[in-house]
Amino acid sequence: MGASVIIIGAGLGGLSAACHLAGRGFEVTVLEQDNVPGGRAGRFLADGFRFDTGPSVLTMRPILAATFAGAGADLSDHLRLHRLDPAYRARYADGSEIRVRADREAMAEEIRTSCGPADAAGFHRFVDWVSELYRVEFEAFINRDLPHAIDLARRPLDLARLVRLGGFARLQPRVEHFFNDPRLHRLFSFQALYAGLSPLRALALYAVIAYMDSVEGVWFPEGGIHQVPAALAEAATKAGAEFRYGTHVESISAAVGATGVCRVHTSSETLTADAVVINPDLPIAYRDLTDVAPPRRVQHGKYSPSCVVWHLAAERSATHPEKTSGIEHHNIHFGMAWKQSFSELLEQGQPMSDPSRLVTVASLSDASAAPAGNDAITVLEPVPNLRSARSPALSTEQLTERMLAWAAPQGYLPGGVQVLQIIDGQEWQRRGMGAGTPFSFDHRFSQSGPFRAGLTDRRLPGVVFVGSGTRPGVGVPMVLISGRLAADAVAAHVAR
Repeated sequence: MGASVIIIGAGLGGLSAACHLAGRGFEVTVLEQDNVPGGRAGRFLADGFRFDTGPSVLTMRPILAATFAGAGADLSDHLRLHRLDPAYRARYADGSEIRVRADREAMAEEIRTSCGPADAAGFHRFVDWVSELYRVEFEAFINRDLPHAIDLARRPLDLARLVRLGGFARLQPRVEHFFNDPRLHRLFSFQALYAGLSPLRALALYAVIAYMDSVEGVWFPEGGIHQVPAALAEAATKAGAEFRYGTHVESISAAVGATGVCRVHTSSETLTADAVVINPDLPIAYRDLTDVAPPRRVQHGKYSPSCVVWHLAAERSATHPEKTSGIEHHNIHFGMAWKQSFSELLEQGQPMSDPSRLVTVASLSDASAAPAGNDAITVLEPVPNLRSARSPALSTEQLTERMLAWAAPQGYLPGGVQVLQIIDGQEWQRRGMGAGTPFSFDHRFSQSGPFRAGLTDRRLPGVVFVGSGTRPGVGVPMVLISGRLAADAVAAHVAR
């Protein structure tokens, strides 16, 4: 049997680490306080409706497949994934719509029909550009750990390629270089908000997020996104990992002294291991589990905006009970006040007065998500995190009233609606997320790559952090990569 590792938390980062470590022969024990795996990628069941309470957009199938392969498993043996076409329906304030098609030629035709031949040609140039940008960034900077700023300087050719590609210019002006229609400027730059940034101020480097969904595609697993952590736990178990659910960890002790082992103190016992991987949100992990102060970049880190999420049980129209006309699985509704909205959210600490929203209707792809004649609808609206929010601000109740008044004429509530669950900043905080945001620290340049909080802390030998708060960052693909990087860090520690 190999060296022993305890993983605290069965979120996606912890599960990825479990797959890679178990696949390498480590003795892996995963301690999870809930009764199921998933962490933020949870599930909510009520009255025959099923909702994913965390990520709703799944991209980069190859990274997910590599995580299963780390455990010696095949993704297709554990999950059935379907590529969504369209990936999104984009609806604008003037009532026009553009659908993001799965096929490149189909998307070019969609743009040709909606925006004209010049922008269709621009789309091909955009795809070529963003694909090359992704290739450079992924292998050189995303898929490997860069703990020190000097590591960037050690890759001068890659940095030169990024400069040549315009990666250090501003994102939206760079997108405007390819398209004339302002609707396309929004469609291919809004993804910067996933990284906690305004498209108007983010570096063009973050166009790679648009590559992930617009080029590589958006996927949906049968049974919902929560099936991803369930399947990863299954793969890790088959590779030899042990899962202990309903286990509350109170603290950890790093590998010091003659024994050189780490100790994990639960509410009922103390366990030892050669290394410990910690998956809870990074600032919360430092606060609740360790006896050292968080590093400066954690104490003073700038957080991404938060969001309010509503899970709605909606009846379909009595005249069309089999479908909701025109609505797709993922629907992005862009407000009219683009620049003003980001200023309100990111600079003024106020909810957007003219918000953009993401509406997911999973029951259109998976009928088991809702009773017959109904839809399970999730609405997400960005709001300031609890640290940046300023008073006066709209209450959650007021935001809910505003959202419902908006959703009805958009066609989402033809036969009636019931709000089954609301998750706001206060609730995210209760669930263990710093500043009440599920998106952790934002990805401004000073909080990316070697400037982001590290996987390890020299004051905590044998302890490795994993998840969105550390490298490479936020989003399901990045968190899965962080699990592999955490496994590498564990192996390096044990080999010393």
